[in-house]
Amino acid sequence: MASNGSSRTRRAFSTLLKVAIYGTLAVLIALVVAVAVAMSSLPSYRELVRRDDLGQMIQVHAADGSIMMSLGPSFGDWLRYNEIPPVMRKAMVAIEDKRFRSHIGVDPIGLARAVEVRVQKGTWTQGGSTITQQLARNIFLNNSRTFGRKIREAILAMAIERRFTKDQILELYLNRVYFGGGAYGIDAASRRFFGHSARQLSLSEAAIIAGLVKAPSNYSPTADAEAAKGRAGVVVKAMVENDFITPEQGGSADPTAVKLIPPPKQNSVRYFTDWVLPQLDTLIDETVEPIQVWTTLDLNMQKLGDQAINANVPAGAQGALISLDRDGAVRAMVGGKDYVASIYNRGTQATRQPGSAFKLFVYLTALEAGAKPDDMTVDAPITIDGWSPRNNSRNYSGPVSIREAFARSINTVSARLGQQFGFRSIADMAMRLGISTHVNTQPSMVLGTSDVRLLDMTRAFAVVGHKGVAVVPYGITKVTTARGQLLYQHQSDESRVLLPPYVAAEMTDLLQTAVLSGTGVAAQIGRPVAGKTGTTSSNKDGWFIGFSSGLTTGVWMGRDDAKTIPGLQGGRAPARAFHDYMIQAVANRPVEQFETKPVLPDWQTEPDEEAWFGQPQGMQVDENGNPLQPSNPNAPPFEDPYLKREGGDGEKMDQQWIDRQIAPRQPQVPAQPSRQVPAMRGLPPPDSEPPKPVQ
Repeated sequence: MASNGSSRTRRAFSTLLKVAIYGTLAVLIALVVAVAVAMSSLPSYRELVRRDDLGQMIQVHAADGSIMMSLGPSFGDWLRYNEIPPVMRKAMVAIEDKRFRSHIGVDPIGLARAVEVRVQKGTWTQGGSTITQQLARNIFLNNSRTFGRKIREAILAMAIERRFTKDQILELYLNRVYFGGGAYGIDAASRRFFGHSARQLSLSEAAIIAGLVKAPSNYSPTADAEAAKGRAGVVVKAMVENDFITPEQGGSADPTAVKLIPPPKQNSVRYFTDWVLPQLDTLIDETVEPIQVWTTLDLNMQKLGDQAINANVPAGAQGALISLDRDGAVRAMVGGKDYVASIYNRGTQATRQPGSAFKLFVYLTALEAGAKPDDMTVDAPITIDGWSPRNNSRNYSGPVSIREAFARSINTVSARLGQQFGFRSIADMAMRLGISTHVNTQPSMVLGTSDVRLLDMTRAFAVVGHKGVAVVPYGITKVTTARGQLLYQHQSDESRVLLPPYVAAEMTDLLQTAVLSGTGVAAQIGRPVAGKTGTTSSNKDGWFIGFSSGLTTGVWMGRDDAKTIPGLQGGRAPARAFHDYMIQAVANRPVEQFETKPVLPDWQTEPDEEAWFGQPQGMQVDENGNPLQPSNPNAPPFEDPYLKREGGDGEKMDQQWIDRQIAPRQPQVPAQPSRQVPAMRGLPPPDSEPPKPVQ
């Protein structure tokens, strides 16, 4: 009986042994087949070097070539195995996979130790993944904590070990792994944290980088410098324990003494990059390979613009500044006081009424139709379709030249010119010069009641400064791949003439007068400047736009909620901001004289005609032009001297009477040859409202 029991036991054991052997063989065969299949599907080494699967990196350069920001993953240079400092290779192997040179892609000893710790502590606190497994996960898998993913990871790791050499695997790993801060690969990490290539890494720096792999977000030097340096000490200790460096070398390493470079400050340059980078979709087709974007932004001018806006904008208000070079290159773009507080770009997104700055188009229309700066007109009451504009000075000057009317920003003259030359023609002129928002043709449009963008208004003034040649704002000069292949090159077009040169010269003449003796005197910078102020009703918006030495700059100030700002006038804070910016921005440019020298009128306006601070003379009106009762009840009723002549002859002082009186004083102007008005150029009204401002 005993022998029978022993025999059955031996047979059972033999059967189990055979099953185990056959099962093991089946598993091994299946594993070999799985590894073989995985090997056949692996990308080539050359494909893995490209790193296309990690996303597109975009580096944005300023006008001087410096990198002002990076978007997407940052790669740096791909370092071949023999270019990687030995200390970097040793540091990574010591802390991540000390048996890297001996295992087949999976480390049974490391895996067994991870399981033991899991049993003891009840949680996975020690990773068992080798460098090869991490590489497989980095390229082909995700970070999900599932048993199936671990099996696939092990199979892929063994396939990689069969397909590539150990040196190639370590090279791939060190150039592809994520180190935090957007940096993929040791060269990107070295440049990001230390400011130099990984080719020059010291022992302490290599230890810091190697220590990041475990938890890039926790140990990132930009997030927690002390934690990163503390982790580096653990790496140095592991290098000594595994004989990668001597104790003396380990003792001389001092990660705490490593100097880390601060992350670049991006504040206001983001207004520019947010505007310019979406344009890449229309300029290039490349969406995978890393690209270099070279822009027009001058970092010094951007800084000056920031300072000018923040130093002059009234309390509780916002401001914007845009500066264009003569060919349309955007040299500065400040969309608000602080990008971190508000990403809303008031230079390119906000639409506001320009006030008297819109008179540029009124006078351009008149000049193109044959009027001259010294022609006489009249400052007198006028009513057009029930609308009766009033001057900010609350009085009327009678006969004035067009030059004087523009310099003093006389509203009634603008209305008279609009009536004479056509409101539709003025709207066409605005759109021809680049106004992309809807321009209404109501009579009040001559005083700037149509909403416009600062970028469009600055562009229009730049056309005048460019002698009538079209100016198209742009921010990208060229786009290349990381290897230098040219994908896009900006080409300036000087062939489109929007204004006859003599009209641009005459308009420049008027703009000079406005700065020298009119509403824009605060914008003088000690060299020829031409420009115009703008102030809207109830002091909701203040503008100054002008040009000098080939640079055109527009400034806007106001509140995002369009509430009144006491004391805000185009000739005050905006003009001062223009002065503060331009006096330094053009300091290194040669002084350029305009083609026409300004002829100063024989009058003075002080203070600003748009900001009348003296006691009002004659009839007072509210902001809508309605008459107010005099404060003195015993004062005689106001009689407008332009409605009836004194003397009792009863002759009505109408437009015909005024024309008869001023006709002898008008200068004899040679007949101008007939001129063809250039075809209207512009954009249709947008289909949707601009984004609401961020409060």
